Amino acid sequence: MQFSNLHLNKSILKALTENKHHTATLVQQEVIPLVLDKKDVIVTAQTGTGKTAAFALPILQDLLKEQDTEKGEKKIKALIVSPTRELAIQIHENFKMYGEYTNLRSTAVYGGISTAPQKEVLKKGVDILIATPGRLIDLHKQEAIDLLHLKTFVLDEADLMLDMGFIEDVKRIEKLCPRKKQQLLFSATMPEKVIQLANSMLYKPEKINISPSETTSKNIGQLLYYVPKKNKTDLCLHLLRNTINGKIIIFRRTKFGVDKLEQTLLKNGYKATSLHGDKTQILRNKAVEDFKNNKVTILIATDVAARGIDISKVDAVINFDLPNIPETYVHRIGRTGRAGKSGIAFSLCSADETAYIKAIEEVIQRKIQVINDQPFPLAKPKHIKQPNTISKHKKGRKSTNSKKNKKRWY
Repeated sequence: MQFSNLHLNKSILKALTENKHHTATLVQQEVIPLVLDKKDVIVTAQTGTGKTAAFALPILQDLLKEQDTEKGEKKIKALIVSPTRELAIQIHENFKMYGEYTNLRSTAVYGGISTAPQKEVLKKGVDILIATPGRLIDLHKQEAIDLLHLKTFVLDEADLMLDMGFIEDVKRIEKLCPRKKQQLLFSATMPEKVIQLANSMLYKPEKINISPSETTSKNIGQLLYYVPKKNKTDLCLHLLRNTINGKIIIFRRTKFGVDKLEQTLLKNGYKATSLHGDKTQILRNKAVEDFKNNKVTILIATDVAARGIDISKVDAVINFDLPNIPETYVHRIGRTGRAGKSGIAFSLCSADETAYIKAIEEVIQRKIQVINDQPFPLAKPKHIKQPNTISKHKKGRKSTNSKKNKKRWY
């Protein structure tokens, strides 16, 4: 479906066209009409599926209609609460891009920097506020934020909010808003506590689920390397020297692992940087900007630190440590292969991670090709009856599972 079929304002369509956004993603096709129809909505979908535009475009559309009838000082009409500073900044950039040819004003407030410049912008008036929970509550206490005119409340990455301990803050923020408002909740996964939060906040919500197998791009090649844990770094270096080129994101499970791998890559002459929660905001911003601007070609990150950061033109992803949550795998590899371009994901699996592969393959509904021709092979784990290799005579075989995943509510 084309964006032009969604009855969006001409100024919004102009910005979309200039940024070469013509076709709406599945989540955008499902969500935008519901938001425009003033429904409360719960959406389960991975990052990289176009979630931000799914709420940003209808919010801009709605506020443009109000702007035609209301004049005077700008009041906060839409609030988007995000768990991380990086994600808040990214959402703000998207609002600025989509609203370039409108008079609507947005801003992002988050911790790690002084409140003074943020208060100055708020004082001038904004239509759309993007905020992290702690900074929002802090600025509200200082009477720098007025939410009495709010029409739409968006909670983004709700499961990450839960992981980071922000759920009580979110409940507190929701109570600061008017009772009558539209509420939208987006989450990559839907654990029980997020379901409980949604049920307590939203009124008769429409429920949209974009399953992980639907979001795994056909443009992403997926390769699996069984390797002894002690040889993972050696294999990673081997792949970087002989196989992987371009801009690369490497995922590690811990902050210590991120720092250790960064030091190793720097010693071996690679232009690398890192991203994790112990870095200051200034260093985190610099890492993202250096990677975006090609000052470095490798970004090593933890899942939480990288969540929500939208970096285009990533050529490859390396899962140095496999995630124990299958949806996180989908989330990671979705960093590459965007906007119709091809990408590739390399996963390094040690003996203690083999159980994760089975769970991942069940979620993505496909086998990941195993590469045995490599210098540090791991003896085939006993509990794996058949290797997941794709032999030449099987490449043309069609999958027996031809049914599309049905949308479901957890």
